[in-house]
Amino acid sequence: MTTTTSPDTSSPTAGSKPLYGLKELELETTFGGFGRETSREIPVIDLTDFDARREEITNQLWQAATEVGFFQLAHHGLDVTKVRNAFALSEAFFALPAEQKQRFPLKEGLNAGWEFMSQVRPSTGTADQKESFQITLPHMDDLWPNQTVVPEFQRVMLAFEYEAWQLGMKVLSCFAERLGFERDFFTRAHDRRQPDYQSTLRLLHYLPVAERDLADERLWRAGAHTDFDCLTMVFQRDGQGGLQVSPGKDAEGAGDQREWFSVMPKDELITCNIGDMLMRWSDDRLKSTLHRVRMPKPGDYNGPRYSIAFFCQANKDVVIEGPEGKYPPITARDYLLQRIQANFAGKK
Repeated sequence: MTTTTSPDTSSPTAGSKPLYGLKELELETTFGGFGRETSREIPVIDLTDFDARREEITNQLWQAATEVGFFQLAHHGLDVTKVRNAFALSEAFFALPAEQKQRFPLKEGLNAGWEFMSQVRPSTGTADQKESFQITLPHMDDLWPNQTVVPEFQRVMLAFEYEAWQLGMKVLSCFAERLGFERDFFTRAHDRRQPDYQSTLRLLHYLPVAERDLADERLWRAGAHTDFDCLTMVFQRDGQGGLQVSPGKDAEGAGDQREWFSVMPKDELITCNIGDMLMRWSDDRLKSTLHRVRMPKPGDYNGPRYSIAFFCQANKDVVIEGPEGKYPPITARDYLLQRIQANFAGKK
């Protein structure tokens, strides 16, 4: 069964000159509106015996990334107990009083620190109904809550970030080979040892929704967007849904008739999607995929929602350039900065 609401006419660039310098951002301004909800499954890829099954898994990843853009990883090797422990500490951090969290403010343009309802998507023009704490290793000085504030937070999150990075590099190594790069091409491009490392572990708390706000079509937990990294890996909790996907090849030009389907959260699965960096690097062979987190509907669970995302973002000085040269070369530093500035520009 599908449902449709009235078209969104509040695009930030409606009737005006373009606000953004990147093609991806101008396209994002057209992604508003509720669209039509439908049912669809996304591929689940089993990573059991990865080394022995590498060719088979690579083929499955490539097919999922080119046909749907989203996929889930099963038997990925990351202990679900560690995932749940990270969620428990994330929840403890967000439960702190605002005056305590304000001691760890988001560093402008660096994806490190705490922010509250400051992200405004070009697709909506309104603030996402969430807060986040972002961990980007070179920029975490003075941003860690100490043992008396959230015990074990720094130790657990650093270990979790490392394991997420390892898994992300394993997946990206499959795409590297299919694109004609060396197997470790993306591992070198996301080198954790370098001072320009900018991959980010992001803890997310989507706010409880008051009954009066459930029907407000201007509000989104996360407005429609594509990610601006190479690969996103999202950890979700059972029973806390809302993530919706519109496959990349169907997204452009579909207007309010665009179809959306929900991704069911499961503790033991990691939900992944291709980002715009990898789309450019692949000369559009791999398509980043439109997604959002919708508000609860009347009758839905409307309490808090938590997720954790790891964004594989190439080191700042790495140049993004595909094998066929479809797009002009751009450093990951410049590319990411333009995207961050666009998404946090709404408060200015």
